[in-house]
Amino acid sequence: MYQFLKNLSTNQQIAALFVTVFGFLLIASLILFFLTLRFDHRKDSDSASAMRHRADLKNAEGVLKSSWLMTGVFWLAWIAGTPVAGVLFGLVSFFCLREFISISPTRRGDHRSLILAFFVILPLQYVLVAYERFDLFSVLIPVYVFLAIPVASVLSNDPQGFLERNAKLQWGIMVCIYGMSHVPALLLLKFPNYSHKGAFLIFFLVLTVQMAMLTQHLASRKLRQPPSLPNISQSFNWTSWGIGIGVGSSIGALLAGITPFVPGQAFAMAFIACVAGTLGHLVMKALKRDRGVPIWREEEGSVRLAAITGAGGLLYRVDALCFAAPIFFHSVQWYFDLKR
Repeated sequence: MYQFLKNLSTNQQIAALFVTVFGFLLIASLILFFLTLRFDHRKDSDSASAMRHRADLKNAEGVLKSSWLMTGVFWLAWIAGTPVAGVLFGLVSFFCLREFISISPTRRGDHRSLILAFFVILPLQYVLVAYERFDLFSVLIPVYVFLAIPVASVLSNDPQGFLERNAKLQWGIMVCIYGMSHVPALLLLKFPNYSHKGAFLIFFLVLTVQMAMLTQHLASRKLRQPPSLPNISQSFNWTSWGIGIGVGSSIGALLAGITPFVPGQAFAMAFIACVAGTLGHLVMKALKRDRGVPIWREEEGSVRLAAITGAGGLLYRVDALCFAAPIFFHSVQWYFDLKR
């Protein structure tokens, strides 16, 4: 597999990936459609087992939609090129941060900090990525912004809930802007003999993390073991998590031919990304429980309610990537000693 992919030209690699990934997603979507259609015609659709089956189908639909979304974003980034890809991921950051802020009430004293976050910090971070200023791009938010946000907040003369309000906004900026901005930054990493192929790294990251998430979900449903962290997630257990990590890492090794890695390195980098992404998704679940939001988009029976948050569950679909991208980016840059 490794030698086969390495021997293909860039255009052939793109074509092979396009057919494989979109073919797989199309087949999975058709299977899910027919399973749902078959379920709708069942006579016992109101029984307890049928309700569990309906929940499984809804969960599978959510995971599949996430996979379509992230794969679509990858292809748009590839086709559009680096500048447009930066704008695209910048918009994703904007709506994710808007969604994040919407689950926690804000006060009038937060307006300066919010304006700073949305209209100064977010575009500045992506401008630094576009100009390949990785020295400042890496420290702008964790150093300068983390100090600037409380200063902007204190000028509002509102001390009530000061620590919690600022911690919430800092956390949202870190996940939604800092984390997501590392995805287009992968386009700019300069490997020897690997020019103009940075989009393959985005594909590698997205596919391995998504497959780990999907496998973990399916394994959890199949094994039906007691949840390991029941107060945070009813579907998470360490066995299914390990299976998901193993599958995602193995797929990474198989994709080594489209990356600058050899199979062993690809396995290790995929492992790092999958661990970061799946545990990051778990962290976001804990945050939702803390804010009293069970799921980003509620469903009640077969009636879909309005989205709780502003972007209809976008953050839920990309939260794993927000955690995996910076860990993957800096691990690759450190291990291969890439010059900035």
